[in-house]
Amino acid sequence: QVQLVESGGGLVQPGGSLRLACAASGTSIEIYTMGWYRTAPGKQRELVAAITGGGNTNYVDFVKGRFTISRDNSANTVYLQMNNLIPEDTAVYYCHTFPALENLYSWGQGTRVTVSS
Repeated sequence: QVQLVESGGGLVQPGGSLRLACAASGTSIEIYTMGWYRTAPGKQRELVAAITGGGNTNYVDFVKGRFTISRDNSANTVYLQMNNLIPEDTAVYYCHTFPALENLYSWGQGTRVTVSS
């Protein structure tokens, strides 16, 4: 079964850190650019970071310097290290290919991140 499973979310205070993981199964992600997306309350899903198969990264402005995307192709896993979290980072975080190849993978359940004191 082809699947993406996100984990690592939780409740964290402003300024805190979390590390998200996305485990892919059913097919190798090695050749794909992978992205972390998020859906904040009342907003549409948006891309926050992407990483090519070779490890080149890109970030949207509002996470630059705070988030780091990485991947372990041997483990078929993508990570998102999130530091200096702010309340505006509260969202459900998902991983997928970039652009999202929905014929390859369905969207997973995501992992919820709540930043609150």
